[in-house]
Amino acid sequence: MTIDQDERAHYNAERERIRTQYLKPADQRPASSARGVHHVALLSSDVEQTIRFYQDLLEFPLTDIFENRDYHGSHHFFFDIGHGNALAFFTFPDLDLGDYAEVLGGLHHLAISVEPERWRHLKAKLDDAGIDYLNIETSLYFRDPDGARIELIADPLGEMYGHRVM
Repeated sequence: MTIDQDERAHYNAERERIRTQYLKPADQRPASSARGVHHVALLSSDVEQTIRFYQDLLEFPLTDIFENRDYHGSHHFFFDIGHGNALAFFTFPDLDLGDYAEVLGGLHHLAISVEPERWRHLKAKLDDAGIDYLNIETSLYFRDPDGARIELIADPLGEMYGHRVM
């Protein structure tokens, strides 16, 4: 998508209007009602392929696997992505699920923060595995075996591009 300078100016003005109307200074924001992300759930077409990708390649330890309570015969399994957060997967055998697609209300990408040294290490592992990625500054964007877009970001939690976001 390419926009011209007038359109960009319009979007910038709209962003500033929204920022002014809704964004409160940090010392004026109420505490969140949430405790954190319990887990983010994605779909897997192949349990072992997903485990090899996330545990063996990306080094996120598998923490549990059990039957999904909502769909008998399926799997629900979890990986530790640090800071008390989990990445979960479901399998739905016998359902005719389509390929990954970005849709409104769907997942665009999942950004996972890693230490800079670990980021460089994982980048080398992606290279060795022949995984294509887009490298933009401190971010690596790539797709998992089922097409979900993953970002490994070397920025600290709560920061992005040198700005505090939390």
